[in-house]
Amino acid sequence: MNSSMIIEAVGYLGSALVLVSFLMVSVRKLRIVNSIGSVIFTVYAFIIHSYPTAIMNLCLVIINIYHLVKMGNTSENTRNYDLVEVSPEDGMLRYTVDRCKDDIEKCFPGIDLALNKANLAYLICYQGSPAGVFAGNRNDDNSFDILLDYSLPEFRDFSIGDFIFSKLPAKGITSLTYNGPDEYHKDYLKKYDFVKKENGYLKTL
Repeated sequence: MNSSMIIEAVGYLGSALVLVSFLMVSVRKLRIVNSIGSVIFTVYAFIIHSYPTAIMNLCLVIINIYHLVKMGNTSENTRNYDLVEVSPEDGMLRYTVDRCKDDIEKCFPGIDLALNKANLAYLICYQGSPAGVFAGNRNDDNSFDILLDYSLPEFRDFSIGDFIFSKLPAKGITSLTYNGPDEYHKDYLKKYDFVKKENGYLKTL
């Protein structure tokens, strides 16, 4: 491999990291990966004497570092959420579900958004606005069948999961079952210790 091929490879690597960063849900991770990609691409731009490109990427690095420092050492998972218990027919719940309908159906193919079998629901709110929906059927034995466990895209960093699963025991719920589509949620279910069963998943609280 000659030097020109190595230089081109460096350019492609920087570009790839910058593009991949925009696929990340976590803003912190996005800025870190974007910064690494921008640094690499800045080096590449200087090597090929593309100074406007180098300056632009250098500015991106500085902007990312500024925001990372501003974030400090506070984890995104320390967001302060509010848990609001509502009925499945609640207006704000229905508004949130209807507003996010396309994204919910993409995340949960085939889901019934009417939630006809639900008898209990929670809105997870951040700074007064809905950030997630947790709805299902609470049974007489205090088990809970999850019909919808949804977070808005900007909150898909597991912080809502940490919050809701820490609050449910205080509500008297002792176990959770999930029988819906798991195509995009196996990592999530594994992280929160849902055990695969014949007809779905079970988590004991």
